[in-house]
Amino acid sequence: MGAVHQTIFYILAFLSLYLQVFLLVTFLDRKDDILIRRKPIKLKRYPSVTVIVPCFNEEKTISRTVKSLLNLNYPMDKLEIILVDDGSTDNTYNVLKTFENIKNVKVFHKENGGKHTAINLGLEMATSELVGGLDSDSFVHHESLKRIVSFFEDKETMAVCPSIIVHEPKNFLQKAQKAEYDMSIYTKKMFAFLGGIHVTPGPFSIFRKKVFDTLGPYTKAHNTDAQEIALRMHVAGYKIAHCPDAYVYTITPNTLPKLYRQRLRWLYGFIKNAVDYRKLWLRPKYGTVGILTLPFGMISLWSLLFLFTFLVVQGVNLAKSKILEVQAVGWTQGSGVGFEWFYMKTEATLFILIAIYGLVVFGLLMGRRMSGEKVGLRMSDLYFVVVYRLFAPIWIMKAMWNSIWSKESSWTYERKVK
Repeated sequence: MGAVHQTIFYILAFLSLYLQVFLLVTFLDRKDDILIRRKPIKLKRYPSVTVIVPCFNEEKTISRTVKSLLNLNYPMDKLEIILVDDGSTDNTYNVLKTFENIKNVKVFHKENGGKHTAINLGLEMATSELVGGLDSDSFVHHESLKRIVSFFEDKETMAVCPSIIVHEPKNFLQKAQKAEYDMSIYTKKMFAFLGGIHVTPGPFSIFRKKVFDTLGPYTKAHNTDAQEIALRMHVAGYKIAHCPDAYVYTITPNTLPKLYRQRLRWLYGFIKNAVDYRKLWLRPKYGTVGILTLPFGMISLWSLLFLFTFLVVQGVNLAKSKILEVQAVGWTQGSGVGFEWFYMKTEATLFILIAIYGLVVFGLLMGRRMSGEKVGLRMSDLYFVVVYRLFAPIWIMKAMWNSIWSKESSWTYERKVK
């Protein structure tokens, strides 16, 4: 390992380890404040809530999505459901119309303009105290709304995010995403404690309507409107909370091309939004999102990219040296690929990697505990920690390239390939 590569590796590894330790310390300090309620709760008051469901070519899932909202344990006279078809080319709109005779359901159809325009149409029609959305491929737990609303008893809370769980993962790719989403429950709660949430996910984030009345509607925001509105809220000094026991189940990509397109859009949006909101960076005025979330988010992308590139280069060089060795002296017992344990220990590389991945696994298990599932390791966790990480640099490199040339990923195209 060259001196320059070694220095870069240790800097990136230290920062990665620092972040994981920081989250662990936050967990140990605030673990008693994590609410996991297994029984129905009663609220002091039931504010009116509007849930907007934007739809584009979701005929297979939209009916179940709407039914999950109708089954919420919340007074129906306080719940308004607005369904917006964003110019679907399949049977989605006809499915939506089967619900239009229900008293608290409104159905709208518009020309295709993107998800943010569909949500904004719903916002124009909403008159409730609280408003939110639900992606049309997601299903909400019947107690989730009450649990989220309970967080608004804090007058300073302006938005609340749920815990998102992968719905019925079938293949290894979806199971890897299941482990990833489980861990994100832990990390999102820790960042909520620190005031550093940088995205209000499409599946069932709820806001005070005042947020949109004051800051304006959603914008296209590089097809990642949920990230942009959260950053806009931080600029305004608004508090975003996380409700760990508000469960939403979402369908995730089941093939690598679909996952690639989704993550490419997410990462492209993160990079472009981070640049757009660069005034937040390293400014104590904006709290954790500027000091920790955005800088470490970018660092993590570069870390994965560097480690992937380094391993590829080292692997190629090792293969070349072994080929030359065999050509020069022939195959011997020592010609195989060895692993220099002493060298690794001397550089503390092995210790650092074990510490980082150990803390990642800890976060995964704690997230699984918050999700109400049985705590334990599964084969899918190995997919996530090892195999899944091998794919990430592919869409990271593409997202960075697209960001340089402002080649935006298409939301419509992504939805079509589902």
